[in-house]
Amino acid sequence: MMEAILERCAGLDVHQESVVACVLTGPLDRSPKSEIRTFGTMVEDLLALADWLNESGCTHVVMESTGVYWKPVWNVLEAFDFELLLANAHHIKNLPGRKTDMKDAEWIAKLLRSGLIEGSFVPSQETRDLRDLTRYRKKLVQDATSEKNRIHRLLQDANIKLTTHMSDIFGVSGRILLQKIMDGEVITLEFLESEMKGALRHKSAKLLQSLNGRLRRHHRDMLRFSYEHLQFIEKAILEVEQEIRAHMADKQEAFELITTVPGINANAAAIILAEMGTDMEQFGGDKQLAAWAGLSPGNHESAGKKNGFGPEAGTVL
Repeated sequence: MMEAILERCAGLDVHQESVVACVLTGPLDRSPKSEIRTFGTMVEDLLALADWLNESGCTHVVMESTGVYWKPVWNVLEAFDFELLLANAHHIKNLPGRKTDMKDAEWIAKLLRSGLIEGSFVPSQETRDLRDLTRYRKKLVQDATSEKNRIHRLLQDANIKLTTHMSDIFGVSGRILLQKIMDGEVITLEFLESEMKGALRHKSAKLLQSLNGRLRRHHRDMLRFSYEHLQFIEKAILEVEQEIRAHMADKQEAFELITTVPGINANAAAIILAEMGTDMEQFGGDKQLAAWAGLSPGNHESAGKKNGFGPEAGTVL
């Protein structure tokens, strides 16, 4: 028997279309009374779940981190006066051969009642919003890089060797040439000597030679598709970065402190704050934070053999 420490608590088994909830109530020195109900995942269903948990006097509620399905449940329940916990599904795995939604919910509730569940880090709503933005910006930057690589391949396919003499074809001069190429315009030596910027002006003859390729209408069309998509992505990145700056307004002190670390620029600082938040007390210490960030591999010993980086190594929550 597991020793109980909570008189009224609930475990939730969350799915895409349903939530199975088990409430355990009763004195700590006796077997608890168990009540199980199933709710939908629409907002009105989740509000009904919250009302039932309130009526049952629940003080603590735990749910598994099942994909993204736990998030709408959490978003509704965090507005109520519960101590919410998000459990790592691997840590609360049920016994084999006893897999049903109701048994899962009851098992989760029993673990919670006995204090055997350590909640995972769930940042505040404001930090989660900032995290969405920084992660989306990362995805957009990856998309922009993919389009740039596609343009590089198209130029090589057309025997256009701009990158031989131009380190960045997406700079001011490079974009001027790309536009000329897509429009099918003739590029002369005089044009290069007057329009290229900086050191490229002295490479005009070599640039003109690199532009002498086998460019077909197909290449120009494909270049236009990719370049216009690239411009769209770059505009989206600027808009997302503007939103990130707006969300950072109340974190300026922490932001400025992080940017004093060598190698961390504004974008990296925003990502760090979005992933960790500003309240370091929730991690317990620097070792726990390093473990949570995946920078401290676990220490495992079996039959006298150690696998890990020492006794102070942690595991990712």
